[in-house]
Amino acid sequence: MSEPTDSDPTDADPTDGVPGDQPDASAENPAAAADFEGPRRRARREREERRAAQARATAIEQARREAKRRALGKPAGEAKKLGRATVRGLKVLMWSALLSVVVVGLGLLLYFTPVMSVRNTVVTGLGAVTQEEVVAAAAVAPGTPLLQVNTDNVAERVAGIRRVASARVQRQYPSTLRITVVERVPVVVKDYPDGPHLFDRDGVDFAIGPPPPGVPYLDTEHPGPNDEPTKAALQVMTSLRPEVAVQVARIAAPSVAAITLQLVDGREVVWGTTDRTEEKALKLGALLTQPGQTYDVSSPDLPTVK
Repeated sequence: MSEPTDSDPTDADPTDGVPGDQPDASAENPAAAADFEGPRRRARREREERRAAQARATAIEQARREAKRRALGKPAGEAKKLGRATVRGLKVLMWSALLSVVVVGLGLLLYFTPVMSVRNTVVTGLGAVTQEEVVAAAAVAPGTPLLQVNTDNVAERVAGIRRVASARVQRQYPSTLRITVVERVPVVVKDYPDGPHLFDRDGVDFAIGPPPPGVPYLDTEHPGPNDEPTKAALQVMTSLRPEVAVQVARIAAPSVAAITLQLVDGREVVWGTTDRTEEKALKLGALLTQPGQTYDVSSPDLPTVK
């Protein structure tokens, strides 16, 4: 029996011939690997290398900027936002200043120049009062800039006319001043040595002259806006229905509790106090349709006719 030789297959290394354990020629020789790499793979590798290099450069620059911001005490990303906010603020400030200049300039132009001045004065609501009286009381010189006209003061001056109850003054651009007048309306009349005095619903003695038709005479001791019997008599007169009020020739109020009415046909109405005045006025309207000489509504629950 012969002895085995060195070339016997049974003595060979089991890993011999396995491709994965063979030495890599490309690792030992990069130039050979580069020659072995194809054009497409090489181009892709070069692109990836360029991207990686660019990413590293960007990261380095960003880190440098953030380090600079931290050194200045600013959070990252604040500088750009602050710059934009500052620009917006400056724009708003610039436009606000420009608008303010325009408004102030326009106001000064209208206030100090006759561009929009009083050229016409229109008065409405006139009756017994004349337009000349109102214009004279208003005392607004033609050519006065409308913005210089104090409408409240003008209205107060016009309301100072005795026949005027109230006045309203309006500017109508470009050149008109409108004055609306509400005249006093006589409710009662009182005889005085110098003639009959007309009183309105507030007890104001505003004119002397013949009373309009249908205005009754007032019998009180001291007529006026602060006299209680006068105010009671006026309250009764203003509560009457129009068809009844025109029948009253005289109203007497010696006190607030003893008011009487004398009608134009001689009939008399006992009114009493001003309590339940509206109810008494309604009852009197129906009561006057009945024949009689004295109509007593002092107790509206039990009106009587005599």
